[in-house]
Amino acid sequence: MADRVKCSCQSCTIRSFVGPAVVITLGVLWLLNEVHGGSFYFGNTWPVLLIVIGILHLASSMASRDGHVSSLPAQGVPPAPPVPPAPPVGGSQTPYSAQGQ
Repeated sequence: MADRVKCSCQSCTIRSFVGPAVVITLGVLWLLNEVHGGSFYFGNTWPVLLIVIGILHLASSMASRDGHVSSLPAQGVPPAPPVPPAPPVGGSQTPYSAQGQ
């Protein structure tokens, strides 16, 4: 998508940190597990990931959206479909009115 525009408002900037924060948190938890001889194994520390993600999403929702740019391209309102002409008044038959009888 070449026409995608990057938003630089505070909310979108904070939201863009979620992926790197998860990777860094996993790395720190793994390092603590290795350094402290297995006392910080993932079975006990996985809630830390949820806390980090929750804090970043909370900060993103509370941050200012001034200057937010939508990633969708601007589209105008589509034109209204043409209105078909009114049928003629009177008992005139169309070429297909006698079919199926």
